[in-house]
Amino acid sequence: QQIQFADDMQEFTKFPTKTGRRSLSRSISQSSTDSYSSAASYTDSSDDEVSPREKQQTNSKGSSNFCVKNIKQAEFGRREIEIAEQDMSALISLRKRAQGEKPLAGAKIVGCTHITAQTAVLIETLCALGAQCRWSACNIYSTQNEVAAALAEAGVAVFAWKGESEDDFWWCIDRCVNMDGWQANMILDDGGDLTHWVYKKYPSVFKKIRGIVEESVTGVHRLYQLSKAGKLCVPAMNVNDSVTKQKFDNLYCCRESILDGLKRTTDVMFGGKQVVVCGYGEVGKGCCAALKALGAIVYVTEIDPICALQACMDGFRVVKLSEVIRQVDVVITCTGNKNVVTREHLDRMKNSCIVCNMGHSNTEIDVTSLRTPELTWERVRSQVDHVIWPDGKRVVLLAEGRLLNLSCSTVPTFVLSITATTQALALIELYNAPEGRYKQDVYLLPKKMDEYVASLHLPSFDAHLTELSDDQAKYLGLNKNGPFKPNYY
Repeated sequence: QQIQFADDMQEFTKFPTKTGRRSLSRSISQSSTDSYSSAASYTDSSDDEVSPREKQQTNSKGSSNFCVKNIKQAEFGRREIEIAEQDMSALISLRKRAQGEKPLAGAKIVGCTHITAQTAVLIETLCALGAQCRWSACNIYSTQNEVAAALAEAGVAVFAWKGESEDDFWWCIDRCVNMDGWQANMILDDGGDLTHWVYKKYPSVFKKIRGIVEESVTGVHRLYQLSKAGKLCVPAMNVNDSVTKQKFDNLYCCRESILDGLKRTTDVMFGGKQVVVCGYGEVGKGCCAALKALGAIVYVTEIDPICALQACMDGFRVVKLSEVIRQVDVVITCTGNKNVVTREHLDRMKNSCIVCNMGHSNTEIDVTSLRTPELTWERVRSQVDHVIWPDGKRVVLLAEGRLLNLSCSTVPTFVLSITATTQALALIELYNAPEGRYKQDVYLLPKKMDEYVASLHLPSFDAHLTELSDDQAKYLGLNKNGPFKPNYY
């Protein structure tokens, strides 16, 4: 059965531009590569190895159109991808249903996301639907090297490896965009760095892009700024604020992965520990729920009175960070903002306080302020640093302030299937939209598409939906087949 995208789904609803968004002048230096890479502060075994940029590697088909850590890891990476496919049944279902009609035939997608087994399933789904893909990583620590190798072996032009330097990061993005005889016409971004790079460095390419799909708070902020300034010359899709992203990936993914990341890096026991979570959006809600369930005493900081009231009603004390910074054992940032944890806060922390970030960018913790002569950095584990003050006090910094769960652990496959399916459908809709349907602005997913993504995942739980009778549907003023909620829900 073919998918009838035009018939089944209403047009994307234009999302009103909000005032007070962050400044457009947010420079490249304030992006996902803020602060230093590990190579700036330590010497470990990886520093002695040859950079992937210096290696001559080819896959089994003789292609060298990629740059990964070690192409010989491809077989291991393929097994990782196959494991992920088992829990991403909806995406595989979409692949099977739509690969006959090839809705992305002719699409040249340049992507910048975390390169994990789960995103590899998405990338290979896009290829199965007819797209050509070139890919880089949106975080210097989140790439699974064996998965990148498997993608390269399968013919995807992937440029990424775990532990890139800042220069490597931008070089990889540039290699994806700048290729003779190949010009991207679609962008799939996570964090906005790729969009920012194309906009700044390749304006002629940017003007010919048919659509942008963005899945992070940080990247969405940047899109709205471009739109507000009248510089967004292509339609863009705000996937982050779709229900199937925000209410599932942001909440349930973080509820499980926050514990995984902290346990793997520090072996901390949470019972009785005092933890402060900065931000009570969906990410913060997930983190707080998990920590509370293990017996931690959880405080919340918030700027939004509505989110603050939700935190109070959920049983958390809402405080200012300065009020509890001396007593807490763990500090977790979940705001998407900058300088939430400053050097002043870090100076006042107790000995052995754990500091980490669950937001996309590493702007939330002022790590740069810790790169001073009086402080000593000691790497004790992969992605775990002790920053030592002159009096002997230590602060345990995880992933150098970068995204904890994808830098230090893994994330639940099933919930990523929901986001990946949403991204795939958004790309298909934007690419196939008739001229004039979408203007040069930022759009939200229609509720009908959100509901379709959710319905694809229900068979995994053997869930059976109740159907409205004709009389009930008339009483509620709804179509029996949905959408069941208004677009603002």
